[in-house]
Amino acid sequence: QVQLVESGGGLVQAGGSLRLSCAASGRTFSNYAMGWFRQAPGKEREFVAGINRSGGNTYYADSVKGRFTISRDNVKNTVYLQMNSLKPEDTAVYYCARRSPYYSGSYLLPGEYDYWGQGTQVTVSS
Repeated sequence: QVQLVESGGGLVQAGGSLRLSCAASGRTFSNYAMGWFRQAPGKEREFVAGINRSGGNTYYADSVKGRFTISRDNVKNTVYLQMNSLKPEDTAVYYCARRSPYYSGSYLLPGEYDYWGQGTQVTVSS
């Protein structure tokens, strides 16, 4: 069973930064692409960023491009999301997820991911 545990969320003022971490259990972390999603109250879960197995390719939602950076450390079995220039509209619960190896598509859809963390709250005040 794979476990994903997010950390690093919190309350920050607009313009500030946070770094989220997602630690994965198991010895096969480097075999899987990973993604970050977020869900605000009353809204659907949306894609934020994705990274391939080696970390050489990254993908971002237009809303965070240029402000957020996804990275991974395959030795530490951890994926990160560095969030800069935060805005109140970034407020949400952020989830990391493991992408199923059976998909070769866009990284955008929650259905492409087979394991999810419990989420970490990010609140950006204006």
